[in-house]
Amino acid sequence: MSATTRPGGARQTRRRPKRLNQEPEAVTWARERAGLTKRELAGAVGISEQLMGEIESGWRSATPANLRRIAVALNCPLVALERKRWQPSPR
Repeated sequence: MSATTRPGGARQTRRRPKRLNQEPEAVTWARERAGLTKRELAGAVGISEQLMGEIESGWRSATPANLRRIAVALNCPLVALERKRWQPSPR
C-alpha cells in the first residue's frame, strides 16, 4: 500500500485491486520481447505511460478493451496476457 495526502491534509491509502484482468509479469515480458518501451506501448494502445506502468506493476487492472488493444499492439494472443482464474476440476 502507498499513502497519498489529500487536500486539507487527510491521508488516503491506496490499495492494489483484489482482482486483475491481466498477468502483470506477462504484459511486461511480452512488451520487452516486442522491443517496446512503456511509452511506445502506451501510445500504441492509447493510454498514458503512467497507466501502462500501473498495469505492468499490478497497481491497476487493465480494462478488457485495453487488454485486447495491448495484445494486438504486442502481436500476442490475448490469453497469454489474461490472469488465469482458478476453476475447480469436475469430479
